[in-house]
Amino acid sequence: MASSNTKALSEHRGDAMLKAEFKGIGIFLFWISGIINVLALTGSFYMLQIYDRALTSGSVQTLVALSMLAIGLYLSQGVFDIIRSQILVRIGGRLDRILAPIAHRVSVDMPRFGFSTSEALERGRDVDTLRGFMGSQGPMALFDLPWVPIYILFVYLLHPVLGAVTLGGAIVLTLLTVLTELRSRKLSSTAQQANVLRNNIADSNARNADILKAMGFAGRAVARFTAANQEHVQLQTKASDIIGTFSALSRVLRMLLQSALLGIGAYLTIKGQMSAGSIIAVSVASSRALAPIDLAIGNWKGVVAARQAFKRLRETMVALGGVSGPLDLPAPKHSVKVEKITVSAPATGRVLLSEVSFELKAGQALGIIGPSGGGKTTLIRALTGIWPTLRGGVRLDDADLNQWDEDVIGQYVGYLPQEVALLDGSVIENISRLDPQRDGKAIVAAAMAAGIHEMIVRLPEGYDTQLGPMGTALSAGQRQRVGLARALYKDPFLVIMDEPNAFLDAEGEQALNVAISRIRARGGIAIVVAHRPNVLAEVDLVAVIQNGKLTAFGPKDQVIATHRPTIVPNPVNTPAPAAATAARTEYRTIQNGSATA
Repeated sequence: MASSNTKALSEHRGDAMLKAEFKGIGIFLFWISGIINVLALTGSFYMLQIYDRALTSGSVQTLVALSMLAIGLYLSQGVFDIIRSQILVRIGGRLDRILAPIAHRVSVDMPRFGFSTSEALERGRDVDTLRGFMGSQGPMALFDLPWVPIYILFVYLLHPVLGAVTLGGAIVLTLLTVLTELRSRKLSSTAQQANVLRNNIADSNARNADILKAMGFAGRAVARFTAANQEHVQLQTKASDIIGTFSALSRVLRMLLQSALLGIGAYLTIKGQMSAGSIIAVSVASSRALAPIDLAIGNWKGVVAARQAFKRLRETMVALGGVSGPLDLPAPKHSVKVEKITVSAPATGRVLLSEVSFELKAGQALGIIGPSGGGKTTLIRALTGIWPTLRGGVRLDDADLNQWDEDVIGQYVGYLPQEVALLDGSVIENISRLDPQRDGKAIVAAAMAAGIHEMIVRLPEGYDTQLGPMGTALSAGQRQRVGLARALYKDPFLVIMDEPNAFLDAEGEQALNVAISRIRARGGIAIVVAHRPNVLAEVDLVAVIQNGKLTAFGPKDQVIATHRPTIVPNPVNTPAPAAATAARTEYRTIQNGSATA
């Protein structure tokens, strides 16, 4: 654990070194672009020498020597161009390796703060956008832009008038680039927001496909998506029209400028102020001078998208970079304290829970009851750290949750949410929380504690059975019991369950009560949210949450006697105390016998 914290701290300290490293690569690319642009003058010099020296002298040897030299310079330019291109591609790959895990971590965290799945996945798409841009023509144009003065100077040396015309053309094209940026910036940002909205609707429709089909409003859902999609397409079309228009204007102006330079050059040649070879040399050099500007305008859509993606990723890096790694703390063994916590919904800021306080000792189990919408699930989210508290704190052995490393505290907390969503993986991966060590004994023990060992071994591939997206290969009750096994994996100190018997039958509820009894027996703490009394058989304390307040807390019999209407009775399949005792005996027998075998 110490090594993981040290690694996290070293990664944060390495951000400055990483920036310095990419800065060095940028400087190298700048100078190699200078070499490429100097070598790009080969065509101009070659034409100048052919017309003014080889043709006038009639020397074949001079022509061959000039041609061999030009071929060598062209090949050198090609080699440097390949090197630059490959470096840019590798920079994109390197950025992806660095940013993709961070972006995905943010994507995992964003939904619990009220963001949609589509918004969360935008960070991953930003990484793809940035990597794709680094492999395009856009970065090459940007690296070539600073070297445009080389060509303008070359043309100026051939004749000042032609140099002035080339400079004027470069200024006009630069102004077009600025106008493209000013006109497209707001549209691109609005189009991005419309794209997120469209993706949110598409994601919502996909997740509610069964409801749309069963109740016959899939057509209206598609119409809603169509309207959002049309708005996105219209904004994208406007942005593309602006960029396309300025790109076409730049190409036309570039062609006009080249023709003007040829005409002026011909006039100056007629007047004897420059040679015929200079006309061709000016045409080649001016074309090269204006090409980066024209290319930048043509790729401006990619430039804008990459800049926006980089801005969002940089904000993500800064936010995560400011988080320091907490110190290692000893495993909690004694208590859970809730000290006057106030919690609001991250998406709206509305306060859902206010001034809640209680304390649990090792070996105790708390049942949380109360009407729907009273704040029970909000309390659970605060206890697990899913939602931050506005005021107050949750403490394990007197240490606030913020003092624990997230990966470390996960070893001591088990959580069964109200809606169980399993990972797209095997039974083993789901129960073991993707533990790479594949601790078979701990996995089987957790499955037996949840009462699903026999069900698992009857699956086609047993514990290696793939469950599919969201665990759809299992029924709702089976998913809930696999989720319970995941919560119980390796006997965490604190196990929190939000309505764990919502989809369970009588056998499942018996196994659940056995699990709660076992948590208490080994000195752990169990917290259970319940609407039915069956699951409260093994708890010794009960809390009542109503209207965001803790209205009662104390021994189970005493609290239930005064708040019985708060719990929905369930006379069907209610396991008697004797049945629960028998289930516990059977579980211990299996654990001591079959599990060892």
